[in-house]
Amino acid sequence: MQDLFATPLRSALRQALLLGAALCLTPAFAAADKKEAPAKAKASATVAKKNAKAATSKKAGKKPAKKSTRTAKKPEAPKPGPLADFGKTEAPPDVVHIANWVSYTRNNQNKAFVVVDKKQARMYLFEPNGKLKSDAPVLLGQAVGDVIPPGTASKPISQLKPDEKATPAGRFLARPGKNTHGDNVIWIDYNAAISLHRLRKVGKENRAERLATADIADNRISNGCVNVPPSFYDGLLRPTVLKKGAYVYVLPETKAPQQLFGSYDVANKATQVAQAPAAAKGRAGM
Repeated sequence: MQDLFATPLRSALRQALLLGAALCLTPAFAAADKKEAPAKAKASATVAKKNAKAATSKKAGKKPAKKSTRTAKKPEAPKPGPLADFGKTEAPPDVVHIANWVSYTRNNQNKAFVVVDKKQARMYLFEPNGKLKSDAPVLLGQAVGDVIPPGTASKPISQLKPDEKATPAGRFLARPGKNTHGDNVIWIDYNAAISLHRLRKVGKENRAERLATADIADNRISNGCVNVPPSFYDGLLRPTVLKKGAYVYVLPETKAPQQLFGSYDVANKATQVAQAPAAAKGRAGM
């Protein structure tokens, strides 16, 4: 009898144990599912948000960029100025050439300008519009040449050799100032002490007498600076420079002006405006 009931009893007990275990584990699994559900929902929301953002960016990228209706304005070329007006004054061809070119191309940048003709030892003062204001004889550097020899700028005046006393050619911006003696001058190369200044008495050089003669060779006596008659300097040149500013064009005597300034004959309707090179370097003198 015991054997007949042993097997069914054992089977019933096993089923009861399994059922109890299942009932015990069910809450645990339920709790786990509840914890995982919010995390999964949050992850899904994040992914959906990223996908939506990517789709928006992609869609925005497909839109063609709006074209600006504004068109950039091209800078207008400066209108040519008038040819130089010499009035009744006769001037050498090189002076007329440079004065016309400066005025026509507006190379003087709306300032007055001065043309110094070393070959004829004469200065011409122009208004910004190219009208000749006046002209006068000048004294120039003793040496014939357009470039100062290297190393002479640092030498004392007393040590300069005759061939080092040249007036440099070039385009210079006039700068009013004073020299070491306190005299008013118009610098064209301050670092080298080259200037335009009123005529001075220097030893037995007879500069005033030289300026008055008709012989151009007499006008080559200075150490490099341009000496101007006092009445012309004080009454015209300096006041004009102070009021309107000025560029000074010292014409070369060893080459053509076209080679130095890049100028051309504006009367022949040249096709483009040439630009003057940087101002030439000078050296000390008086």
